[in-house]
Amino acid sequence: MKTEKIVPGLNGYLIISIFLFVALALSVFYYNRPEILVPVLVLLFLIVVTGLVIVTPNNAKVLLLFGNYKGSISQSGLFWVNPFYRRIGISLRARNFESEKIKVNDKLGNPILISVILVWKVKDTFKASFEVDNYENFIKVQTDSAVRKLAGSFPYDHFEDERATITLSTNFDDVNMALEQEIVDRMEMAGIDVIEARIAYLAYAPEIAHSMLRRQQASAIVAARHKIVEGAVGMVESALTLLSEKQIIELDEEKKAAMVSNLMVVLCGDRETQPVVNAGTLHQ
Repeated sequence: MKTEKIVPGLNGYLIISIFLFVALALSVFYYNRPEILVPVLVLLFLIVVTGLVIVTPNNAKVLLLFGNYKGSISQSGLFWVNPFYRRIGISLRARNFESEKIKVNDKLGNPILISVILVWKVKDTFKASFEVDNYENFIKVQTDSAVRKLAGSFPYDHFEDERATITLSTNFDDVNMALEQEIVDRMEMAGIDVIEARIAYLAYAPEIAHSMLRRQQASAIVAARHKIVEGAVGMVESALTLLSEKQIIELDEEKKAAMVSNLMVVLCGDRETQPVVNAGTLHQ
C-alpha cells in the first residue's frame, strides 16, 4: 500500500523571475527577428503559466503524471511543477460530521435511537484520493457501521443488566473512547485523522420509551421507599433506646410492638397523619 509523498515544488516567484529575465535577454538578442522572438516567448509563457500552482493554507494538491502518482504539495504558497501534471485539490481543514439518528439494538436487544458527532480531517492525501472511492461517503458509511457495533456491545442502562460495568447512558467517557477507537481503526485505510468522536443523541425508541420511563419511575420509587424505611427503622430504634435509657416509661413487648407500628406508619406514610388524643390510661 502506497502512502503520501510530499514534494516541495519549485518556487513560483523564482520561475517567474527567471522567465522575465530570459524574455528580456531574448528580446535584446532577437530584437530584429520577431518571427523567432514571438513564438519563443509565447511558448515560454505557456510553459510557465500552465506549471504554476497556488496552494492555500490547509489545502493540498495531489500531482499525477499520466495516471502515475508523483507526490503532494501541502505547503501553502505559489509553486511551479511539470505543466503536464494533473492537480487534484484536497482540503486539510478539520470538518464536522453529524450522523442521522439511527435505530439500533443495544446489547440486550432493546431498540434505541443514537447519533454521533465526528470531527475529522485528511492526514494522507494519497489514501484519501486513491485507496477509497469517495472518502466523504466512506466516512459516513463507516461511522454508521461503527455506531451500530458500539450500540450492540453495551446495554443502554443498568436496569436489565446490573452486572454491566459500562452502559451507554452512564459511562459517557468510556463509551466515547470505544467509539473513537472503533472509528479510528476503520478510517486508517482512507488516510483520515479522527480528532474526536462522541455520542450526540441517545434515547429509547418511541415504541418502548413510555414503558421504560414507567420502569425507571417505579425503580426510583422503590429506591426512595427503601431509604425512607431505613431512616424510619433508625429513628424508631433511637426512640426506644432513649426511652429505655432515661427510664421515662416502661414498655412491655406488646406496647413496644404497638409503638413501633405507629411510628413506622407515621414515618413511612405518604400522607399526613391525623393525631389521636388518648384521654384515658395507657391501657385504653
